[in-house]
Amino acid sequence: MVYSLGLRILRSRAAAEDLTQDVFMQFFQRITTLDTPAHGRHWLRQVATHRAIDQLRRRPPLPTSEDVMSLVDETDAGDPLLANRLRALIGNLPPHPRAVVVLRYQEDMDPTEIGELLDMPLNTVKSHLRRALEVLRGHLT
Repeated sequence: MVYSLGLRILRSRAAAEDLTQDVFMQFFQRITTLDTPAHGRHWLRQVATHRAIDQLRRRPPLPTSEDVMSLVDETDAGDPLLANRLRALIGNLPPHPRAVVVLRYQEDMDPTEIGELLDMPLNTVKSHLRRALEVLRGHLT
């Protein structure tokens, strides 16, 4: 889950691997403070998402051939050209809207959970999601 979030948000395998390693090193240091497995999962998701957003803010990723990461199952029989275009468009979104879209549609989280995870008001999450979807629809039509 941590690697997958990093990969979808950062769009770079190397950056996602570094992020995953850093998050799990921090997780190992804090494992005694986590009460339940669900708390640990929430903590991992939250830290991974925040760190990925921070990395995007510091240095936007440069386009590389490695940036063509899948947001859909590779065995999906859907339109591969549309999937590639959608991945590229999601990758061009600003950090917070990109994270909201990935959490909503990859992690299947509802807006309330996303708001809690990102320490963001529910209406802000909904606004990011609505605007991001408008941008994606506008570019796809």
